[in-house]
Amino acid sequence: MEVDDGTSGSNSSSTTITISVKFSGSTIPISISPQSTIKDLKSLLLPATNVLPRGQKLIFKGKVLEDPVTLAASNLSNGSKLMLVASQGLYQGDGPVLKKAQVVPRSRKDNHSSSSNDAKKILVKNRSERWKVTGVVALSECNLEAIPDEVWVCGSSARVLDCNNNILRNVPVEISQLTRLEKLLLNANNLLDESINWEGLRNLKYLTVLSLNQNHLTTLPSVLGSINSLRELHVSNNELAGLPDEIGHLAQLEVLKANNNRMSKISEFIGNCRSLVEVDFSSNFLSELPEKFCSFNNLKALHLSNNGMKSLPSKLFKTCLQLSTLDLHNTEITIDLLRQFEGWDNFDERRRSKHQKQIEFRVGVSRDFDEGADKN
Repeated sequence: MEVDDGTSGSNSSSTTITISVKFSGSTIPISISPQSTIKDLKSLLLPATNVLPRGQKLIFKGKVLEDPVTLAASNLSNGSKLMLVASQGLYQGDGPVLKKAQVVPRSRKDNHSSSSNDAKKILVKNRSERWKVTGVVALSECNLEAIPDEVWVCGSSARVLDCNNNILRNVPVEISQLTRLEKLLLNANNLLDESINWEGLRNLKYLTVLSLNQNHLTTLPSVLGSINSLRELHVSNNELAGLPDEIGHLAQLEVLKANNNRMSKISEFIGNCRSLVEVDFSSNFLSELPEKFCSFNNLKALHLSNNGMKSLPSKLFKTCLQLSTLDLHNTEITIDLLRQFEGWDNFDERRRSKHQKQIEFRVGVSRDFDEGADKN
């Protein structure tokens, strides 16, 4: 993966050099100006390694390179080779970029494999009848590559479709036949962007929970905004670069969990999701949030840990009067910065009130803000 810092055009006095950084058994080429600092280089390595800059130790010819020093002053030139050592616990997301392990669902083997075809047909029939009676189509951990056709026969009887932990490769248009479906659970499958028939999902007028965690999604389509019955959207542990502007059409959305992705910017249209109660953007590449975040009057919990956050929307504490949980672990936001925000004292009082019981039963624990804002 080659990353260009874009400084070569702005600094005509220096040429761009390419250096090689060895990390986790692979070599990462980086194009950068020799007048850039080691800290600039670490920022470029974040998307390629998932290691936060302050968790990176760059070594060149046996010497640890210092952040304020330029590449030229560090004797780095075109073709130089460095080694990156990552500090444990300072990763972006679940850990450093490594070869991803394939999720292999537990298979359920029929102990009576010698049973007749008639017996199997009776079993299938009973399963279908059970789905219709309960409204729950339970197919998790069945090693499925496709959703069985018998599911569509359930029609308006189905309320929940649970296909978690399989190896599904597509969600077909037939999903629209489950006209009264309320929860669609598709976590931990092999779904790609083109695998999901979103037009079929748009016809599910009663769908309140859509869970697509741990798949291979890189984008969400604009048609997502047409599923305006959604109250919960779970898209964690994918490869999303962002959220579509149409996310703002989800006026009833209360829970949005998109942690462990590759988002560097959040659409300002999210400010229209005024029903949001909990938002989890932890373990992404965010450095800021849109000011429209201040319009969330119902927001109670905001998770932003493991991001490059340097500040927060200016009126967050003043207007989000129900906010009581703010997770800022492994960001660059300090307690001193937070205390400068209008409304901080009221937020801090709500936070303390929520955790009062835990605080009272802990001996010797500081009552200072301890939800991720660094002390120095």
